[in-house]
Amino acid sequence: MSRPASRRIPALRGAPVFAALGDETRLRIVDRLCGGGPASITNLTEGSGVSRQAITKHLRILEGAGLARSSRDGRETTWRLLPGGLEDARVILDRIARQWDVALDRLRAFVEDPTT
Repeated sequence: MSRPASRRIPALRGAPVFAALGDETRLRIVDRLCGGGPASITNLTEGSGVSRQAITKHLRILEGAGLARSSRDGRETTWRLLPGGLEDARVILDRIARQWDVALDRLRAFVEDPTT
């Protein structure tokens, strides 16, 4: 039995976010932008062991998922996180956590009193 469309849509909106965060390099980029604020590709490349071209590719994927945005100042491009995409993921994960809490409570009740 499939779920009503109203319950599937938020999860579908979050799919590109989870896909983007599923890559270790992109997750490290998000972590660096969270901790250090907006940064240039040069700054994001330093110490990463990844080429500028690869960092740019990963940033474009994060941008496509609604997680990052670039702005230009002269010749330099600066990237920053967009909190909305991460908020969508948090909402989805919170809903899943609540569902697990309910299921675990039912299991606990059954184990403690299997006659219920």
